[in-house]
Amino acid sequence: MTLVIAFIGWEGAVMAGDMREITFQGEDSRIEELERELYSGSIISDDDLRERAGEIGVTIRVRDDKAKVSQRDGLLIGEVAETDGPVVRRKRLYATKGGYAIAEIIDSQLRVIQRGSASNFVILGNSVAKQVANQCIQGVWEEGGSIPDAMRVVMLTMQAASSMTASVSRTFILVHTDLAASLSNAIEQDSRG
Repeated sequence: MTLVIAFIGWEGAVMAGDMREITFQGEDSRIEELERELYSGSIISDDDLRERAGEIGVTIRVRDDKAKVSQRDGLLIGEVAETDGPVVRRKRLYATKGGYAIAEIIDSQLRVIQRGSASNFVILGNSVAKQVANQCIQGVWEEGGSIPDAMRVVMLTMQAASSMTASVSRTFILVHTDLAASLSNAIEQDSRG
């Protein structure tokens, strides 16, 4: 799980997602140990990650080319995945002008777990990425800011998170919309596969 962040406003929405995907091979308990350290913030750089993985005998593969955010008919969609043994849980954020929804996907079953309206930042990611994002937002965002202001905050947040944890790539995709798309239609369409 890495970082997807969005701002939902009355005039539009903006979303960014990093592009990192890390795969692990090795003994399950060692992989869990490495993931725990990575997602708690104790592993900051890519070099630290490679070094720690080598120390405990875990093989890692790091790719920075996975698109986690996209735009479909005025709707912004971001997704993060979390693996718990054989179970893969995905959280998907749908954002549009004026509203958002978060869905959880387990075994191809999509279930909406949260809905909200404008003037909100929404963050999906591991605990350290969320903590960095919250600090950036609280430190920089001014109530009543515009969509361009939100874009700057989102970009700053992505840059800050990538410098604080190896779980977030330095590259990211940024998308925005000023359209009000139907969240319900998109969720219904995705539920059918």
